[in-house]
Amino acid sequence: MDRSVLIVPGINNSDALHWQTLWQAKHPHWQRLNARDWDQVECEDWVETIEQHVQTLGPDTLIVAHSLGCLAVAHWAARSDHAAHIRGALLVAVPDPASLSFPVSAASGFRHTPAQRFGFPCTVVSSSNDPYATADYTQHWASTRGAEWVDIGAKGHVSSANGLGGWLEGYQLLERLARH
Repeated sequence: MDRSVLIVPGINNSDALHWQTLWQAKHPHWQRLNARDWDQVECEDWVETIEQHVQTLGPDTLIVAHSLGCLAVAHWAARSDHAAHIRGALLVAVPDPASLSFPVSAASGFRHTPAQRFGFPCTVVSSSNDPYATADYTQHWASTRGAEWVDIGAKGHVSSANGLGGWLEGYQLLERLARH
């Protein structure tokens, strides 16, 4: 895919076997969020960094976010004048900030996520057995923001721990967004 793509991993970044990292290895021109600290995450830092990346990449950019990165994209989209210019976003494994498993002590500023509709096409992907959010939560989250919701069945937190490798199904969803 020749489009500009910004990868926004979750907390702790995506490891070498994570589908985001594998996709980027195949597309070295794609950019990845440069967080100051991957272990103690500040929402404001991530929002500012997403904005800088999108300004550099320009209009027609695709965003591929995982976990906490999805919440950062929602915060960014609510504040940025550039959000309406992106091609679309693939948001995977959106966590519920009110769940007991949410890393409150490591993720500052994410407790309240803006609920306004996105000004760009968006696909939200969830797993039926994600420990960080129920499928009902994710479906409602997507619907509130005007996003398409896709349930991929029991795939845990849709990460390297679930043995997804290059996750072809997800890449096909990204390609579909690119064609919008």
